[in-house]
Amino acid sequence: MPRVLIANDHGAVDLSRRIKEHLEKRGYEVNWIGVQTESRVDYPDMAKAAADEFFKGGYDFGIVNCGTGIGISISINKIPGIRCALVHDLYTAELTKRHNNPNFIAFGGRCTYSDSVEAMLDMFIDSKFEGGRHQERIDKMMALDKLV
Repeated sequence: MPRVLIANDHGAVDLSRRIKEHLEKRGYEVNWIGVQTESRVDYPDMAKAAADEFFKGGYDFGIVNCGTGIGISISINKIPGIRCALVHDLYTAELTKRHNNPNFIAFGGRCTYSDSVEAMLDMFIDSKFEGGRHQERIDKMMALDKLV
């Protein structure tokens, strides 16, 4: 059974619940480590918790959510070994999987999208990484973690 990790702050509780339910209907085992109430929590803390759990292994990918998706995606991208894409429509969901093969994607719980988050998730999951020149670019991208 495929496994997914979800982490969120207080700005994306309802969205994270929807994502969890949608993924479970698709047959995923979901580990929701995000907050489940709207009590304040800082998104950098949730990004760190998500990365720590992800690196334990066994996950196909992770999802991080905050009010806009911006703060939590910036935060988790600071952690070496993470590649998180903030997607906002079907096109970016498809192309990030085909070209960037991220290990995390991000959404905003307070955003209005032209496509449903569920449809974007399906597009991401159902798209296939193309490899080749895109893998070469990913290798260069991940080498940037070592620069100071």
